[in-house]
Amino acid sequence: MEINPTEIIGYLASLFVLLSFLFKDIRTLRIVNSVGCAFFVVYGVLLSSIPVIVTNVAILLINGYYLFIKKPIN
Repeated sequence: MEINPTEIIGYLASLFVLLSFLFKDIRTLRIVNSVGCAFFVVYGVLLSSIPVIVTNVAILLINGYYLFIKKPIN
């Protein structure tokens, strides 16, 4: 069974998105989720899949907004 590099990127993307839901700290969750989404963007580009690219770029932008622009009030 041969796994190609595109599949490896897809599996990594899925792993990071799945792992992100194990964190209770929302900042850590968003960072790990963003890594997974970035892998999904690469995966989507390799597959030429516009829905995968658009969805994960949107999630990256939302995560970026909450991580860098909207700071939590302490």
